[in-house]
Amino acid sequence: MLLKNFIMEDYIMLKIIFGTFLVVFVAELGDKTQIATMLMAAENNSIWPVFIGASFALICSSLVGVFLGSMLSRYVPPNLIQNSAAIAFIIIGILLLFKKI
Repeated sequence: MLLKNFIMEDYIMLKIIFGTFLVVFVAELGDKTQIATMLMAAENNSIWPVFIGASFALICSSLVGVFLGSMLSRYVPPNLIQNSAAIAFIIIGILLLFKKI
């Protein structure tokens, strides 16, 4: 019985991990992150430093997102979080358009 509980907990954890991977992977395809990374690789003509930097940035931003999301969802309605994220995306897009970042 104890072994069955451990196996079930592992299954649930792996399901969450793979589900999260799939959602984030699909969301990032063709996203501003991927486009910015392609531009950086083209400008620098060096793929490995760009890959390592982009990977580290994605890990750090995901960590911040997980912690902030879990804390914010306790106090802020989800629609306010979504609207704020939309505004942030617009601002980042404008800054990229005018090459400010």
